[in-house]
Amino acid sequence: MNRPASPPLPTQVRAYLELFRLPNVFTAMADICLGFFLTHTGASPVAVFAALLTASSCLYLAGMVLNDYYDRLIDARWRPHRPIPSGRVAPALARWIGVALLIAGVGFGWLSGAMAEPPASPLHGGLIACLLAACVWAYDARLKQTWLGPPTMGACRFLNVLLGMSAAAGAWQPMHWIVAGGIGVYIVGVTWFARTEAVESSRVQLALSTAVILAGMALLWAFPSWWEEGIDRVSYPRFALIAPERWSLFWAVLAALVGWRCVMAVVEPTPTHVQRVVKHCILSLIVLDAAACFAVRGWQHATVVLLLLVPTMFLGRWIYST
Repeated sequence: MNRPASPPLPTQVRAYLELFRLPNVFTAMADICLGFFLTHTGASPVAVFAALLTASSCLYLAGMVLNDYYDRLIDARWRPHRPIPSGRVAPALARWIGVALLIAGVGFGWLSGAMAEPPASPLHGGLIACLLAACVWAYDARLKQTWLGPPTMGACRFLNVLLGMSAAAGAWQPMHWIVAGGIGVYIVGVTWFARTEAVESSRVQLALSTAVILAGMALLWAFPSWWEEGIDRVSYPRFALIAPERWSLFWAVLAALVGWRCVMAVVEPTPTHVQRVVKHCILSLIVLDAAACFAVRGWQHATVVLLLLVPTMFLGRWIYST
């Protein structure tokens, strides 16, 4: 597979940025923003919010690094330009970077809990970060090539959204679980879609994974209906409920755009087409997070999340992200 053309960067800098798949880390931040904004009226307490963003970023980057470490023999055959098989990053160094980032992510997760203001539980952030770190390691080291790979990756995103919610003052209600579940199901589909992106994919596999992607989007469309009257007014999804027709139309258009790209890859399941769809779906995750955030907080908070597309797309011009 040919390496995509990109503007020149210093070789060693490019190697580590490719190892981290840096453009995609902002999608993890978007998940944290979604979870935090659904359970808080803003980015306050700032220290807690910052700790959660840092925890999520470290755990995501750890997953990218360890993914390349455990895939180094496969990459040597199919993606020899990747940092480890190309010799630009030593395998042992990559392993230690990945482990250090996992430890840092868990540490910042516990720190966020320690700084959370009562009545928020001081344990939630740390416990969720530990579960997320375990899922990251299990996916990269053991489960990626098995049928459990996509569900495990979906669990990582599910837990990442919950990590953003971990400093909530009250108990999570059904709509919170549905939002996190919708993001998780969406990523199950995207991961399944991308399983054989280096070679020509099965049309049946692509079609079924497309259905899973759309099912995750359907959960996000439906989550406002799970809000329970009189419970946790902080999370009241009024912007979706006051204009349900517009809310439904938005999701129909978004599903059509994503679905159409997936169908095009089903028709012609070459690596180039599949990889383009995967990149589009990863970018669309920020849009999904922003849309769900809009339902509760309105356009200001949704815009903050959408702005994460800027560094994602800008860095994506230089750094390959899939």
